[in-house]
Amino acid sequence: MKLATLFDEAGHEFALVGGPVRDACLGIPAHDMDFTTSARPDETQKILDRWGETTWDIGKEFGTIGASLHGLTVEVTTYRSDEYDPSSRKPQVAFGDTLEGDLTRRDFTVNAMAVRLPTMELVDPCGGLSDIVDAILRTPIDPIISFSDDPLRIMRAARFTAQLGFDVDLGTMSAMSELAERLDIVSAERIRAELERLMISPYPRRGIEIMEYTGVAERVLPEVAALKSTVDEHGRHKDVYEHTLTVVDQAIELETDEEGPVPAPDFVLRFAALMHDVGKPATRQFGPGGKVTFHQHDIVGAKMTRKRMRELRFDKQTTKDVSRLVELHQRFHGYGEAVWSDSAVRRYVTDAGPLLERLHRLTRADCTTRNRKKAMRLQAAYDDLEKRIDELAEQEELAAVRPDLDGSQIMEILGIEPGPTVGRARKYLLDLRMEHGPLDQETAVEKLRAWAKENL
Repeated sequence: MKLATLFDEAGHEFALVGGPVRDACLGIPAHDMDFTTSARPDETQKILDRWGETTWDIGKEFGTIGASLHGLTVEVTTYRSDEYDPSSRKPQVAFGDTLEGDLTRRDFTVNAMAVRLPTMELVDPCGGLSDIVDAILRTPIDPIISFSDDPLRIMRAARFTAQLGFDVDLGTMSAMSELAERLDIVSAERIRAELERLMISPYPRRGIEIMEYTGVAERVLPEVAALKSTVDEHGRHKDVYEHTLTVVDQAIELETDEEGPVPAPDFVLRFAALMHDVGKPATRQFGPGGKVTFHQHDIVGAKMTRKRMRELRFDKQTTKDVSRLVELHQRFHGYGEAVWSDSAVRRYVTDAGPLLERLHRLTRADCTTRNRKKAMRLQAAYDDLEKRIDELAEQEELAAVRPDLDGSQIMEILGIEPGPTVGRARKYLLDLRMEHGPLDQETAVEKLRAWAKENL
């Protein structure tokens, strides 16, 4: 590599480091190219200026200079030997002198490997290669010190468990539990970023389980941790926590390829599956004979989901989509009890809007009963609902059901100005559309005038 040669000719050490080395050992294509060097930032920038088409120094205070050439983006960081203030996870940056020292300060041994360039020498002072073979996560130094220095590493442990399918060694797991409260000093945005990466990883269930087991979920997703409280020693209803994990697994199985309606990995579907029953602990009631009910847990759960996602600084659209799926996930169950009218089917589709394909999958994933007959009955009912949706969609543009007259037409026909009355009239026409399907222009005008005569 020409870049390595430039550093070598300038008298500096240069190495590929961290994730790309780990992924190469696992046979996974590397997407990011991270390098480390003995050169100080100013020297690094001079070399990158000679090599790249563009360079940037936005991370210079932390020793990182970036550059790109022919679509290849690289980041080069000076060896570091940081110290941490116990009240903050932000390090007091200090540059180091050795590659081994730089590797030892990293989060996990599997990320603490490097390949010296251009000699291609593997440098593995912490036994990362052995841990890759054993599929284990552990820290290069005492995990108490590592997690105390940077508590976000606790979340990264859960995320790498989900991403790599590795286990966490006992000492590291114990430190996660002991220092979970240190996550309180980490910004919500950083927590959210790790949670998002965990949920779109190949094995999110593993990450969720380690979070719950270590008490991390109580700090990050207390609503999910609380599902454990619904475990019923008398067996009067299913284990909601285990049910939730199964729903996540089943929702993932229902994702599609890139050409399908819900391409994998889909964060919105997966997170809705994780949160769909969080309203149950707050709504659980025991009736006659020990019967357990969770009335309106969907509505309560949607509010809880919205609140948690706002606290974690999720964007508004993602928050809206996930909480809406939680709110709608029970809607289908009335279909299996009684045949819906065309109006009810239209409203189901309209209420789901652009989330319909995800709602299909969440609803199907929510069936975890071991009763084979019940499972087959629910499957048949949902098959029938989807068939009816398709049939109605052929007759009308069901996914975009709107009143037969728009706001401008309503104002012109009734001779009114913009205001609440237009909204009331529009709602009336939408209800008509839901109940009877599309109306022709003449009928819609006639119905609107009749409504106005009685209500205005």
